[in-house]
Amino acid sequence: KANPVPGKTTHHVGLEIAWTLIPVAILVVLAVPSAKLLYKQDRAVDAEMTIKAVGNQWYWTFEYADLKDADGEPLSFDAIMKKEDELQPGEPRLLAVDNNVVVPVGTKVRVLVTAADVLHSFTIPSFGFKTDAVPGRLNETWFMVNEGKEGIYYGQCSELCGKDHAYMPIEVRVVDQATYESWISTLRSGDFDGAFDALDQAQIAS
Repeated sequence: KANPVPGKTTHHVGLEIAWTLIPVAILVVLAVPSAKLLYKQDRAVDAEMTIKAVGNQWYWTFEYADLKDADGEPLSFDAIMKKEDELQPGEPRLLAVDNNVVVPVGTKVRVLVTAADVLHSFTIPSFGFKTDAVPGRLNETWFMVNEGKEGIYYGQCSELCGKDHAYMPIEVRVVDQATYESWISTLRSGDFDGAFDALDQAQIAS
């Protein structure tokens, strides 16, 4: 009696089709530009240098693909977390490494990420990326630090990879072009310890 003519807001075929298709159309409109943006975000167009990061249990190996040593092989080194008694003044515990990645400021750097044993994840929060390191596969990301932002940036492995997962830090030192070229020259001569010690001493002096 109270409602002799029933409403048609439910079991209304046209209305149900509309409120199903309209959200789908909105999602499609959002998906197309989003997919393009995600693709471009992961591709380093016109990169000026390439670094390969290889995750190991439990340290990182870095290879400068564009630079060769005296034997014609790509420059590479391992980065192992410093113990507490090895830390220099100002270096953070569990984040500082013996040999850090060094890049020049204002340079677009492509990073190729892979692993030698199990899954790892190459993550530097300040650069806004987290890239999985998968054995047998190369993943790609990139970063560029603008002029005036020289300094040291830290990250860590962000994928559970075994008992020492917590001890796989990443340290990237961004320097001016002259310092970078001097560091590369010392590395090419085979004096790895001297190259990194010079950077450490410059940090202490500053």
